[in-house]
Amino acid sequence: MPQFAANLSLLYTELPFLQRFAAAAADGFRAVEFLFPYAYEAAELKQALDAAGLRQVLFNAPPGNWDAGERGLACLPDRQAEFREGMAQALHYAAALNCPRLHVMAGIAPADVQPQRLHACYVENLRWAAQNAQDQGVQLCIEAINPIDMPGYYLQRQAQALAVVAAVGAPNLAVQFDVYHCQVSEGDVSRKLREVMARGLLGHVQIAGAPDRHEPHEGELRVEALLTLLDELGYTGYVGCEYRPRAGTRAGLGWLKPWL
Repeated sequence: MPQFAANLSLLYTELPFLQRFAAAAADGFRAVEFLFPYAYEAAELKQALDAAGLRQVLFNAPPGNWDAGERGLACLPDRQAEFREGMAQALHYAAALNCPRLHVMAGIAPADVQPQRLHACYVENLRWAAQNAQDQGVQLCIEAINPIDMPGYYLQRQAQALAVVAAVGAPNLAVQFDVYHCQVSEGDVSRKLREVMARGLLGHVQIAGAPDRHEPHEGELRVEALLTLLDELGYTGYVGCEYRPRAGTRAGLGWLKPWL
C-alpha cells in the first residue's frame, strides 16, 4: 500500500510553517514533503521532523528567483553555474534532513532559445546532477507540470518526461507523477501511470482533485481508483498530498482516513 506524505507548503497553511509538522503527525501522517527548505536552517527543520516523528521524503532544488517568476534552472543554458550551486545546496539539505529524493525543476522555456539547445542543456544538467546525487544515495525526479498553472514550463507532458529520463540514462533519475498536472495537461491518467510504472521509472506520486486542486476525492479524478491502481501495480513509495484544502486541512481529511 502506498504511504502518504503531507505537503506542508499547501496543507496546514492556517499554521506557521514550523508548527505544521506536529499538526500533520497528529492527523496520522508519518512523512512530509514541501516545496523549498531554504528559508530555514537545516538543523531547525530536522528538529521539527524529529519532534513530530516524521520523515522528510521530498523537496525541490532551488528554482532561481521564485518571486520573480522563475520556476527552475535546469533547461536554461546561461544559468548552469547557478544550477550547480543550487544542487550543492539542495544535497546539503538532503543530507541534513535524511531526505532520499529531490525534485529538479526544469524552468520556463525562453522564447528566444532553440528547443534543441534547451533539451541539450536540460539533459546535460540532469546527468551532472544525477551523478552527484548518486554519490550521496539521493534519487532525483522530474515532473511534468501543466501549462495553465505554470505557463511556459519546459516539461509539460508525461511522454516528454520519459524521453528525458531515457536520454539522461542515470539509474537514480525518475518521474515524479502528479495526477492533477497530468489530468489538466493531457488526461488518460491511469494509462500514463501504468506506463511509467511498467518502465520502472515511478519515483514519487502526488495527488489533488482536478480541475480545482482541492481534496483529491473531488472533481474529475477518482482517488479510490488511482490508489487501488497503485496497489495493483505494486507501488510502495510515497503519495504526496499536494492540494489546496477547500475549508481547512483537518476538515478535509475524511477521504484519507480509510487509507491510513
